[in-house]
Amino acid sequence: MTLLLGIIYVAFISLGLPDALLGAAWPSIQGEMGVPVSFAGIISIIISGGTIISSLFSDALTKRLGTGKVTAISVAVTAGALWGFSVSNSFWMLCVIALPYGLGAGAVDAALNNYVALHYEARHMSWLHCFWGVGASVGPYIMGACLVGGLPWTGGYRIISLLQMGLTAALFATLSLWKSGKAAEGEQQGARRDIGLREVFKLSGAKEAMVSFFCYCALELTAGLWAASYMVLNRGLSASAAAKWASLFYLGITMGRFVCGFITMKLNDRNMVRLGQAVTVGGIALLMLPLGQAVTGAGLVMVGVGCAPVYPALLHETPANFGEDVSQAIMGMQMACAYVGSMVMPSLFGMLSGKTGIWLYPFYLLAIMAVMVVMVERLNKLKKEGEV
Repeated sequence: MTLLLGIIYVAFISLGLPDALLGAAWPSIQGEMGVPVSFAGIISIIISGGTIISSLFSDALTKRLGTGKVTAISVAVTAGALWGFSVSNSFWMLCVIALPYGLGAGAVDAALNNYVALHYEARHMSWLHCFWGVGASVGPYIMGACLVGGLPWTGGYRIISLLQMGLTAALFATLSLWKSGKAAEGEQQGARRDIGLREVFKLSGAKEAMVSFFCYCALELTAGLWAASYMVLNRGLSASAAAKWASLFYLGITMGRFVCGFITMKLNDRNMVRLGQAVTVGGIALLMLPLGQAVTGAGLVMVGVGCAPVYPALLHETPANFGEDVSQAIMGMQMACAYVGSMVMPSLFGMLSGKTGIWLYPFYLLAIMAVMVVMVERLNKLKKEGEV
């Protein structure tokens, strides 16, 4: 099982590698193809749409193929899509390839998160998502190194594609590990019950869980996307200083998840979520206070650190909340709602701030957090009463 766990850790790095590539490469792509800067949003929406679709069907795919094959096939599809980006010479080709790009990510994300929630301790869920952050940081670094070294943006996509192909080969070569030892025992104990999407919505606590995931990703993505703009336009920082603080927000999430892996040995999932929410609210409060640039920057980092335990703990608690027999189905719905939140809410803030001003930023984050706290506590109450 040590080898399988190592493969899963590498797979989480792989999940993160493509996620920030588009943003890093877009200035070069946009200039080369002569399209408006805003067209990056079109590609991003297509990728997100594919991810949502594959998340919704992850239960059926995993039941038919098993987690190992779904992971291997999904990574292969992603590798192929990345290679497709590397040979694209027009915007419409990028749009076409963006769909399998997203489809490859959603199923593996839901399948792996459910597998880890079923078979491993909470610390591994936290550390695995820390490794996702490593991948998300390394991807843009590889793209940047290619551009600085004189290679075109297609070279960055090609390198990431080759790395994904290598992982695909390793995953297919180790499929037998998913059917042995502890994994096989867990599969037998967690035999799945056939359940459709409508039935998922009828599960007690399902709506609360899905809204919680929607809110978490809405909070994280809005905070990260608009942090630099808030610090420049509302706090008077230079663009370079604001960019550094914004990068520390993501560093706070990544390092926070590493530390939280150890804290989970003392606190259960429910209390890890509450701890993260409390730290996040404290960070948002600092963002609201006009106490200088350093305090605002510290508040942003606090929001990142507070986000760190929430997502992994909510994921890990899914089988306990809903039962192992339906955990993959609810996991897919939760992931789909998370992607919808990350796709819709940052854009909505952009529209609202255009009418009211960027000062709305911390209040918008606080409103999302308030809804998430209510939904999480309602879910906890249902669980405590034995209704979930």
